[in-house]
Formats: sequence, C-alpha cells, structure tokens
Amino acid sequence: MTENKIRQFETGATRDTNIGKPSYVKGLSPIVLQRYVKYLGEHRIQPDGNLRDFDNWKLGIDEDTYLDGLGRHFLAAWLLHDGFSASDNHGPVTLKDSLCAIIFGASGWLHEILKKEEQKPKNKSYKEIFGNKL
Repeated sequence: MTENKIRQFETGATRDTNIGKPSYVKGLSPIVLQRYVKYLGEHRIQPDGNLRDFDNWKLGIDEDTYLDGLGRHFLAAWLLHDGFSASDNHGPVTLKDSLCAIIFGASGWLHEILKKEEQKPKNKSYKEIFGNKL
C-alpha cells in the first residue's frame, strides 16, 4: 500500500501529511483551557496579599502535596456531583473550580515526573573527573 506523503492544495502549495503528527487542537478543548487559566488567575493572590506569578508552580511542588490536593479536590467534586455542598479553607467551592484544581494537581504532578525524566545529568567539571591528580 502506497501512502501519499505530500498534500497539494488548490493554490499549488504543498505540505507533508498530518499522518503521525500530534493534534493539539483535536486533543485539547479551548474552552477548558480558557476556564483553567481563568482559575489560575483567580488563585494568584496569596494569603499574605502578594500576587504570585502564573508559573510559580513550575519552581517545584512535591508529589505528596499534589496528591493531598488532588484528594481534597476530588472529594469536593464528588460531593458536588452527588448534590452535596463542598467547601475548603476559603469557603464554598464550585464544581468548575474543583475540576480546575484537579487539572492543576494532575498536570503539576505530571510536570514534576516529566521534568525528572527529562533532566540530563550535569556535565562534570575537569576537577570532578580528575581531582587534583594532574
């Protein structure tokens, strides 16, 4: 079976096919991403009143903290789904916020795992390799 490896458009432009390429547009929901980033923005104010950067979490949060948060937010989502109320240390929570918090915890935890896998070993210095032998 011969596979067509080039697409030709009516305009004459050519491109390779999309076969085997990831489709972020098809794999993600723009309304979910928009709501999630809104959630992140709403939770940037810290208890001391300071505003944290949007990407502050990328500095590193331990996996146990992510797991603890996931447990709390999953329970809140479950309670809300079943028609009960749910709250946290800031007061009542909504289902949308609970789901966004679950996304935050899951993606943050996954970020930490992938970051560890992707970190390349540091190149050793000349002194670390040979010491004071030379």
